[in-house]
Amino acid sequence: MESMEVDENIPQLYQRTPEDVKAIVKHAKLDERQLTQLTQALYFPSADVESENLRLLELDGHMLEQIRDGQTLHFKGGQNEKVVLCTDERTYDVKGAEISNSLLLVPNLKFAAATSTSPLKSPRTGNANASLERSLNDSTEDELEVPRTLEQRSVLKVFHEYFECREIKPRFRKLGELLQLTRYSGPENEFCIERKLLFSLTQLLDTVQCSRAQFMDGLRQYRAMQLDGHMRVMEYEYEYRTISLMLGLISENSWALDEVEREETISALIGIAPEAVVSGLFDIYTIPSERCPDKFQYQESLVARIVAQNILQPGLRFRNEEFMRTWQEALPEGMTCQLSYLRGLGICDKEGAQPCIRSLSEEQLPTSINDRMRALFKTKQKWTLDEMEPYMECFTTPTLSVSTLLAKHARSLTEGGVRYYVSKH
Repeated sequence: MESMEVDENIPQLYQRTPEDVKAIVKHAKLDERQLTQLTQALYFPSADVESENLRLLELDGHMLEQIRDGQTLHFKGGQNEKVVLCTDERTYDVKGAEISNSLLLVPNLKFAAATSTSPLKSPRTGNANASLERSLNDSTEDELEVPRTLEQRSVLKVFHEYFECREIKPRFRKLGELLQLTRYSGPENEFCIERKLLFSLTQLLDTVQCSRAQFMDGLRQYRAMQLDGHMRVMEYEYEYRTISLMLGLISENSWALDEVEREETISALIGIAPEAVVSGLFDIYTIPSERCPDKFQYQESLVARIVAQNILQPGLRFRNEEFMRTWQEALPEGMTCQLSYLRGLGICDKEGAQPCIRSLSEEQLPTSINDRMRALFKTKQKWTLDEMEPYMECFTTPTLSVSTLLAKHARSLTEGGVRYYVSKH
């Protein structure tokens, strides 16, 4: 017995029949008894089928897990930006790639196990009917008529390319640039701010090319806070003055470093700085005390960095001992300055007759890797890997390390058992 299922979406041109299938099987010199009883005939889409909005996207394990968990993937990119794909946690670069063969998208296509109605062919029976199947195969064509069902399937689209994704570092630079447009320097200067350049958290999240989790990390890195519904960063001198006042309360109240009181700090600065600013800076610069419940302590690294930034004015050079002494004296008693706190903020230059420390902010360097390499080697001729890392990490990926980038964009040499990187040209 033979049957044929008709797909109404297929244009009524010539359609395959069960007799056509038998003839094709015979011409291909196949044994029909070795095939399942269901044949699916594919028909290419007609001109009126809308499929231009369909794209083929390659997923890694993380993206597939996000989709299965009901999460949303977001494409992000401005008019002059390369598009990226973001999950809630990761960011991917997206590029088009060609497919050597054509891939067909066929809705409702059945796979092997679903095309057999015979218990002999069903994967659930295993080898239980192996002897019966052998006897069936030994039968002649006249002794056994294989029933065949023919179903029609419409090809929705033929793909010749797909989007491949490569995990990359979050692109925070735009976040910093947008926040710098409206730096907060006190309520008396708010009349200078263009209101159209103020952005809410949601607006920035939709614009900046990174995942939500990475975006929140970026806000913490730029020390951004929400004021009157908009995300703002402090003008540096204003932030330094406010933090200095807040730190001064430690000695005034004879607090231990891990006994700082939040409400007392905020109330002490009423009339000097807006409450929202003080509470925002307090939440950024402090962490809960491990020893004293409901008390806080300032993060030494953040305090040390803003103090160092105040000392390392652009264009100034300091002898190592002089800088470290000045830096230490400016910190609250009990805090210690460390060269590691200058990461991405300043460098130790040992090339001159007198080693010195000077400012070099990663945020101010070019975003192009070639331009950045030129700027770095113009600043200093020889760099170690540890010195280069804070200025090159933004170009790395999970499979592309800083050392790999330097092997391509710089030359290496060894002096006194230490490897240095120098300009390639």
